[in-house]
Amino acid sequence: MTHGISRREATKTFARIGLESFGGPAGQIAVMHRVLVEEKKWVSEERFLHALNYCMLLPGPEATQLVTYVGWLLHGTAGGLVAGILFVVPGFVSLLALSLVYVAWNSVPAVAALFFGLKAAVLAVVVEAVIRIGRRALRTRWHVAIAAAAFVAIFFFAVPFPALVAGAGALGLLAGRLWPAVFVPAASTAGARSAISDDAPPHERPGAARTIRTALTWLAVWWIPVGALVLVFGRASVFVDEALFFSKTSCVTFGGAYSVLAYVAQRAVADFHWLSPGEMLDGLGMAETTPGPLIQVLQFVGFLGAHRNPGDMNPWAAGVLGSVVTTWVTYVPCFLWIFVGAPYIEALRGSRLLNSALSAITAAVVGVVLNLAVWFGVHTMFAVVEIRHDGPLRFYVPDFTTVSWPTVAIAVASAVAILRFKVGMLWVLAGAAAVGLLIRLA
Repeated sequence: MTHGISRREATKTFARIGLESFGGPAGQIAVMHRVLVEEKKWVSEERFLHALNYCMLLPGPEATQLVTYVGWLLHGTAGGLVAGILFVVPGFVSLLALSLVYVAWNSVPAVAALFFGLKAAVLAVVVEAVIRIGRRALRTRWHVAIAAAAFVAIFFFAVPFPALVAGAGALGLLAGRLWPAVFVPAASTAGARSAISDDAPPHERPGAARTIRTALTWLAVWWIPVGALVLVFGRASVFVDEALFFSKTSCVTFGGAYSVLAYVAQRAVADFHWLSPGEMLDGLGMAETTPGPLIQVLQFVGFLGAHRNPGDMNPWAAGVLGSVVTTWVTYVPCFLWIFVGAPYIEALRGSRLLNSALSAITAAVVGVVLNLAVWFGVHTMFAVVEIRHDGPLRFYVPDFTTVSWPTVAIAVASAVAILRFKVGMLWVLAGAAAVGLLIRLA
């Protein structure tokens, strides 16, 4: 593919994107769009959105997959690796440092007070994400119905994420074939010139031999280190548990970071007891304030889990190793999905059925993120939550006598600042942390 973009220029640009990408997947995708589509004009609006739709379909972090996809479009596998790694490294280094500080000084009243305010603001951030994603995804009443059904299914019946995604995708395909007007694809906004023209073919054509070779290579990169952990530490090790759990997470969590967090919060808190709901919110707040993928919060979960279950290792060394293991099994699958699937997705550009299925899946993701907002809200604002089971249904029954009014006040103020006055996320988080410090230390 001839486009005149040097590898050096691409590397500098992707490093810049990695350092500027704050505020969760929506903010990160906005940075990519501004730099790659509007400023550099390397890809067209249509091709960017097509890549984004494919990444929304995949399990795991769509922002990481999207930047890898664009890097692959520019310079093949090497370009995708450079783009993806540069997007992840700043967040990994930042969150590792914050994890060390958190474990060392979280019991200090001032630090605990900062995180008290931060987790209340994070609740407002998640609510804003529901609204933002909903505005983009719920384009017809049918999309709204899918989102509502997904919320009911996951909140009351605990339907697994893969089942929701498969059901929404199947419904989208069926509607696209039988009732094409039900899920109308977004109108094309192509037309501006770009370095990679919409008619340009990808680096690699779809093919069985290429697909098998690529899949085997990345499966080996993914699983050989996991096998080494089993040999060195044994199957009962926390490192193996984390490697297997977060590997599964990479395969079954669809819809980006917020839906991943809902799944991890349920398993890591309730089943593995690696951390508490409040600590999960603390980690999310740290991930919101550092560059790179929001899903990097999983690194914080891995750090705490290993630090508290170090076996024969030094707890601090165990925490660092837990961070590395979690990060490895979270992001290596991203390269597998992109390098295997991108040639086929490029060949399917313009498919009405594919667009219909993707739009239905994105609508279901809105319901998943809404479930996350409710889950965080219940565990943030109320000190005690009774979970009452009644047959197949489940209900979260908060104890209203234990409501944390300062938390409610900070969350509401943060929501007003973000939604009404469009205050930047970093300013809101910093202000909420400062207010939390004043309230707790007053």
